[in-house]
Amino acid sequence: MPSIANRYDNQQTEWGKFAMLRPILIAGVAMLTAFPVYADDFYAGKTVTIVTSTGPGGSYDLMARLVAAHMPSHLPGAPTMIVQNMPGAGHVLATNYMYAIAPKDGTAIATVDNIIPLHQMLEGQGVHYDAGKFNWLGSTGPENSVAFTWAASGIKTVDDAKKREVILGATGAGSSTIIYATIMNNLLGTKFKIVTGYKSASEVYLAIQKGELESTTGSYSSLTTKYQDWLSNKSINIIAQMGLERETDLADVPLLTELAKTDEAKQIMKLFSSPLALGQPYLAPPDVPADRVALLRTALAATFKDPAFIADAKKAKFDVEPTSADEVTKIVNETTHTPAEVIARAKVAMTPAQ
Repeated sequence: MPSIANRYDNQQTEWGKFAMLRPILIAGVAMLTAFPVYADDFYAGKTVTIVTSTGPGGSYDLMARLVAAHMPSHLPGAPTMIVQNMPGAGHVLATNYMYAIAPKDGTAIATVDNIIPLHQMLEGQGVHYDAGKFNWLGSTGPENSVAFTWAASGIKTVDDAKKREVILGATGAGSSTIIYATIMNNLLGTKFKIVTGYKSASEVYLAIQKGELESTTGSYSSLTTKYQDWLSNKSINIIAQMGLERETDLADVPLLTELAKTDEAKQIMKLFSSPLALGQPYLAPPDVPADRVALLRTALAATFKDPAFIADAKKAKFDVEPTSADEVTKIVNETTHTPAEVIARAKVAMTPAQ
């Protein structure tokens, strides 16, 4: 049995070893505490808000609520996810909010109208954002917009809309409805009288149904999801569609690019149709930490492939063919780098007739 003196000597030796290691241990602890919290741990117990630039009830709103129901299970920490409607200024209000005011920590994402990057390039009213600086997360995939009239108006074709004034409803400055109606007036000779100030597409559609308006433009998916009875009852006439290719079940409805009479008009129509390749895009503000952007992109892509999400989307009559974050970013960058001469001609086409 070791003596008390020997045991004391052994303890002193062990404490000496510890004393030698102590600076190393302290430095290691300091490194750990200084290291940033992993994004994988960030979302636990958090609430993530999806801002939509539309009012309640439209296709953007309905899709955002489907995403909010399924995306949390694909984010580490399974945060709560809610939808906040922020209509105003034709989608510009929500876009400006996401650019300058929304939290830049990954707890706020948004879905905004696909015309937003082009609206910026045209120096549209109210722009206080740079579309190229957003963190684009992905999209539901390409979808066409359509110009339609209430059947009782008697306007059945674009040629009919050239013969008399047709009252057309829109929301605000960044609304694609204003853009498409204006270029149709200037390049095709239609006589749409644009009435603005409606808070949402749903309000515009209600005004059409009441007879206050005769026409508008909007996403084809909105009609097939919420207003299918208008299609089946032939309450409306779809007179043109905007996109790069015709919708399969609108094979007899011409594209704006096909209605153009000159090469220059066709080039301008193509520019204005290109944003539709974005479908319903999702974004995060600038300056969100890269690891959280990566998590959000991965989670959104997984959501769009989730069998439960797909089943719910089909029940709501949404046909989702997702576009990746990289492809969405590419489309946005192509729009924001459109040659100046093309933008100049487009601006002329956007000038309201006197």
